[in-house]
Amino acid sequence: MTLIGYHASHEQFSPGDLLQWTIAAGEAGFDCAMCSDHFTPWSETQGHSAFAWSWLGAAMQATTMPFGIVNAPGYRYHPAIIAQAAATLATMYPDRFWIALGSGEAINEHITGEHWPPKPERNARLLECVEIMRALWAGETVTHRGQVVVEDARLWTLPARPPLVFGAALTPETAAWAGSWADGLITVNSPPDQLRQIVDAFHNHGGAGKPLALQVHVSWANTVEEARHHAFNEWKYPILPASAGQDLRYPAQFDQVGKLVRPEDLDPFVRISEDTSQHQEWLRQDIDMGFDRIFVHNVGPNQEAFISTFGARVLPGLRQV
Repeated sequence: MTLIGYHASHEQFSPGDLLQWTIAAGEAGFDCAMCSDHFTPWSETQGHSAFAWSWLGAAMQATTMPFGIVNAPGYRYHPAIIAQAAATLATMYPDRFWIALGSGEAINEHITGEHWPPKPERNARLLECVEIMRALWAGETVTHRGQVVVEDARLWTLPARPPLVFGAALTPETAAWAGSWADGLITVNSPPDQLRQIVDAFHNHGGAGKPLALQVHVSWANTVEEARHHAFNEWKYPILPASAGQDLRYPAQFDQVGKLVRPEDLDPFVRISEDTSQHQEWLRQDIDMGFDRIFVHNVGPNQEAFISTFGARVLPGLRQV
């Protein structure tokens, strides 16, 4: 059965609110949860971006759900530190933690002052980080000098089983590359033909039989007008091509781009509807495409109502799929 999870968006909401909403999501019937890992919000109006790793310890202690995080090692985070953090959570909460690794976005990673390289160089750096982290989880003492430098690093607290490493991909090209090294794939919702291309690229380049995860951006409210208002106010940035969105550095830049967006431009990227049966049908289509776990991100501030409504009206019907 496909797991349906709750996405906690640190770049939108305070960590205390997110903790309470995540607890409520588990009580409402969501199977699992994941969170973002931002230093900076997308928009200056969002106003939050807490440290996700502190929050994960509290959230995993407060619930019994599996959790994951999307992370970009190699810039503001050294891979040995992320390997240690992941190993600690996997030790404390066995088989409940996974991590998705991607090449990052300048809005979060530029803060250390390092050169922000083009995508091929970022991919090479990411693969070095993955290999370093896996070697540390295997108990090895690691010395590595490449794009990332590690000297005589060893983890002293190791889980019985290392966390699954998902490759984060927004394009078929990145998904195909991730198929060669990742334990699974995570991507975001897009038009069905584009989403199928991403899944097929992963499957056809080493990812066959590996788990698939999907983050789904939705905007649900009591009326479609309210749902569209929430989407337009909170989540304009997905209209940007991946190549552009990954290179902008400041929330003000995203806000400037947002001035060019019309409400209807969001329809391919955010599932906007007041109709819970429509949201259920969209999720059934994701399940039919083969996704093993789906994380629903309601982009509006109406989190309590979303959690209770989806728990009562959407999730039960999906259990029959």
